[in-house]
Amino acid sequence: MSNSQQDIEQRVRLAGNNMFELLLFRLGESPESSQRELYGINVFKIREILAMPPITAIAGSPPEILGVADIRGQILPVIDLPRITGCTPRSGHKILLVTEFARTTQGFAVEEVEEIVRLEWNQVLSAETCSGGNTVTSFARLDGNVDGSRLAQVLDVEQILRDVMPAAEQEINESSVGRLLLKPGARVLAADDSGVARSLIEQSLSAMGVPYVMTKTGQEAWAVLESAQRKALEAGTDVTDDIALVLTDLEMPEMDGFTLTRRIKAASGLQAIPVVIHSSLSGSANEEHVRRVGANAYVSKFVAEELATVMREAMRKTGT
Repeated sequence: MSNSQQDIEQRVRLAGNNMFELLLFRLGESPESSQRELYGINVFKIREILAMPPITAIAGSPPEILGVADIRGQILPVIDLPRITGCTPRSGHKILLVTEFARTTQGFAVEEVEEIVRLEWNQVLSAETCSGGNTVTSFARLDGNVDGSRLAQVLDVEQILRDVMPAAEQEINESSVGRLLLKPGARVLAADDSGVARSLIEQSLSAMGVPYVMTKTGQEAWAVLESAQRKALEAGTDVTDDIALVLTDLEMPEMDGFTLTRRIKAASGLQAIPVVIHSSLSGSANEEHVRRVGANAYVSKFVAEELATVMREAMRKTGT
C-alpha cells in the first residue's frame, strides 16, 4: 500500500471514531503574562515541518508577513504567527509549518513544535462560547473532558489568511451564483465553525434564494436533523421536504463533518439527503478521504460559483 493510501486509510479510521490529530506548537510569551501558551493546527493542513529557511523580505508587505521562502522551487509567503497572536518568541522564529489550505500553500513561522496529539472532537469547545479572540476557533482539552485539563488554542486559519492576505472580494449575487430551486418549505442545513466562512456561506445561500439553517458544529447540525426526522415521521412526510441538502465543513468542535456525514448516510430516514462537504482542506488525498466517508460531493473553499454548481449537481444526482 502506498504512503498516500495508508494516509487515507488512517484518516478514514480516525473520522469513523470522531477523532483527529492536532499539531501542538508554541509562539512565545503571551502579551498578558510570561506564559508560553500552546496553540494547535489540524495535522490534515500540514504538508511539512521545516527548520526555518532563509527568508527574503518583501518591500511594502504587511508587518504580519516576514517575507517569502524558496521551498524546493516554490516561493511561499511566510506568515508571522507570533505577531498575529501578540506573542514574543524567546528564541525567535525557529520552525516553518508549510500548510495547504483553501487552495493556497503558505508557511507559518512558529517558535517551536511540541508534539502531535490524537483527540476526540468532543474534547474541543467552540471559542465563541469561551470568549475566544477572532484568531482562535476553538479550545482543545488535551487531557480529556476533565476539570483542569491543559488547553490548546486551535487557530482559525481561515480568518488569519483573510486578514493578512485578503483575496479580491467576490461578487456574490444571483447573477454570479444563479438560483437553487428547492421544494416549497425546504431548507439547506449548513454547518461551519468559522465565523468568516459562515458569513460567506450565508451570502451565497441568500444570493441563491435559498432558505437555510446555519449551525456552528456537527453536533448542532445533527440535532436539527434529528428534529426534522421526528417531525417527518409524525406527519408522514419525507424529511427531504424539510432538509433538502446538508452543507458541512470538516473540522468542527464536538462533532466533525466526517462523523456527521457518516451518521446521515447510516440513518435510514436521512440517507436520501445529499451531503456536500465544503472544506478548506485541499489536495487529492483529502478529496479521496471525503469520498470514502460517503459524501455526495466535495468542494474546496471558497468560490461561491463553484459552491452553487456543486450543490445543484448533488441535488440533481440524488433527485431531491
